[in-house]
Amino acid sequence: MNKFLIIGLGNIGDDYRHTRHNIGFDVVSAFVLKNGGFFKPDRLADIAEVKWKGKLFICIRPTTFMNLSGKAFKYWQDKEKIDIAATLTIVDDLALPLSKLRLRGSGSDAGHNGLKDIQLTLGTDLYPKLRFGIGNEFPKGRQVDFVLGKWATEEMPIVQKKIEKCCEVIESFAAIGLEKTMNMTNNLIFE
Repeated sequence: MNKFLIIGLGNIGDDYRHTRHNIGFDVVSAFVLKNGGFFKPDRLADIAEVKWKGKLFICIRPTTFMNLSGKAFKYWQDKEKIDIAATLTIVDDLALPLSKLRLRGSGSDAGHNGLKDIQLTLGTDLYPKLRFGIGNEFPKGRQVDFVLGKWATEEMPIVQKKIEKCCEVIESFAAIGLEKTMNMTNNLIFE
């Protein structure tokens, strides 16, 4: 059975629930729910195992806080003996508009502390990432408030559509691979 590690980045605690910065948690939670799984607390993460079309997904929401995401990533990758190419990290991205998703097999942390820690821990940026555009509609100096803020009511229909599409992207990534899934994902525009 093919095995995949799906990492949704976010922060634990009610203050962060359903904020822009926690979209990784929300996507992984939606994927697990869609496939009848459930999370349980475990070492460094809440973890769920999901089976889909002969594939096994180890889905984690790190409980280390965003800035130490690499610790949980590395622990579960090693424990489950999953190749780095069979991992997918879901993360919020300020540089992308809300209307976009971007899937890549490598790439810099782009100033994202969760990705920065993963890259530092793994010693490489060569691991697949699904970036969920959150836009950058905030006044100068208010980036932290924006990122840690809740979605605006008018954004929610697009956010929901994108979460559903991300679940499909995870399945496609496992079924047909990174390259073909990138071609299907990176030109989409959500309105």
